[in-house]
Amino acid sequence: MEFSRTVVAFPAELNDLRDWASVSSAGFYRVALLIPMCGSAGIWAPSCISSAQLAVEEINRCNGIAGRQVQLIMIDSALEAKVPVEEIVNDLIETNAIDAIVGMHISAIRQRLSKVVRQRVPYVYTPLYEGGENTPGIFAIGETPHEQLGPAIETLQQQFRPKRWALIGNDYVWPHTSHSYAKTKLKELSVGLCYERYLPFGVRNMSHYIDEIAHSGAEALLISLVGQDAVTFNRAFGAAGLDGKMIRLSCCIEENGLLACGDRNLKRFFSSASYFGSLRTEGNCAFKESYYGLHGDKAPVLNVIGQSTYEGVHYLSALIDDKSGDWRERNMLSGSAFRYRSVKRAFSLKRPVARAPIYLARADGIMFEVIKQI
Repeated sequence: MEFSRTVVAFPAELNDLRDWASVSSAGFYRVALLIPMCGSAGIWAPSCISSAQLAVEEINRCNGIAGRQVQLIMIDSALEAKVPVEEIVNDLIETNAIDAIVGMHISAIRQRLSKVVRQRVPYVYTPLYEGGENTPGIFAIGETPHEQLGPAIETLQQQFRPKRWALIGNDYVWPHTSHSYAKTKLKELSVGLCYERYLPFGVRNMSHYIDEIAHSGAEALLISLVGQDAVTFNRAFGAAGLDGKMIRLSCCIEENGLLACGDRNLKRFFSSASYFGSLRTEGNCAFKESYYGLHGDKAPVLNVIGQSTYEGVHYLSALIDDKSGDWRERNMLSGSAFRYRSVKRAFSLKRPVARAPIYLARADGIMFEVIKQI
């Protein structure tokens, strides 16, 4: 996709970051947009870039951030990236080449970056995550398992009454924490667990795990695989005919994932999220009009992962322009008492920032049909 003047890719060919910082500043407020551009999560990059770009365009029409026009500096934050992202970010901060970070990447990367950023610049973390981030200067605005996963399990349990669940995810903090919560929830509901497995990123042949699940006796499956790994798994799951035998639930498979999985592999597949491109809310209708107005009809598909960067850039703008306190002394618990432009969240004078509603949707071909708010 083409980038506007407000979006630039990190210039890896320049070894001297000080030279690049002085050349590129030109009065901009520079936001490092950390997104995976390769590997398992790279499937999300186009949607993340285009959603963040819309936020920048809107903010720049309203005098930017701190009176400066905003410029996005895109940096690959994939685990598979050739240069560790914390090295790049540290160099950019030390050379005053960036003013803030908006990150849409896995939690393992956030944990590494938290040791590097150290309140030197504000850091807004946008996707769903495991919860518990309270480091000053880091603002995790995404949904947690308590908000997103628990209500979905309860709803599906009431409707389908599976006797045993299986759990599969990538081997890092978010799947482990989510599954720990899921096991607690299943125990509360007096439902059995018959399978649990964690995979490294980039597994290309899922047949062994599909066979294990098929013979486990599971009637429901929670999938916490990321990006392309989830696509590979669901294709194999559908090819094995298991989609007619058990229900599937995911909190991170979105519209890009559906397109890649193919409709033949999506029977009885459910997703729980705070946003779907098909939502028929007033806020989403306005958002889609602006999004496609900027990028055209062939823009990257809208989804909760990409849309989170739109919210993240607007959150950053509100955080910096809020006059009630220094962002360095805040975290997500103390730093959310202000309004910011959001497609998902409701605002009121008494509760300036309410948590986003959560929806349960079912795959209908390669689209999501939103069933209900949960």
